[in-house]
Amino acid sequence: MSEERLLERFRSFERNPLRRGGREQRLSMDSVLAHLQRILNTRQGNVPLAADYGVPDFLNFLQSYPESIHEIESSIKTAIDKYEPRLSGTSVTFVPDKDDTLTLRFQIMASLTIEHGRKVFFETVVDTDGRISIHK
Repeated sequence: MSEERLLERFRSFERNPLRRGGREQRLSMDSVLAHLQRILNTRQGNVPLAADYGVPDFLNFLQSYPESIHEIESSIKTAIDKYEPRLSGTSVTFVPDKDDTLTLRFQIMASLTIEHGRKVFFETVVDTDGRISIHK
């Protein structure tokens, strides 16, 4: 398994043909972060080859907030577990923010399988439009 996805490796090779791979931590994290951003901002049913790719529209869950928090956590975890094989042991935890009640914050913790299980941590914010941003 590589630290970058296949198309990323092609693009990297086009930019620098002398590059021979290697396990660069920055490349690994940037690649995983970019892929998580794609997964979590894709609504289920929008990818013809995999109807369950992505997450449900979280705006639908907000009608039953805060009871729906566990369902959102579970949806994020399921999408990551299924579509990001470079992460394992994923946990997703809601982080309440009393100062900003219009956004939902989640912590994602996992092990980076391509780097001997190194623990990684991401902060995820769902804004009022349902857009998800991820930061390491």
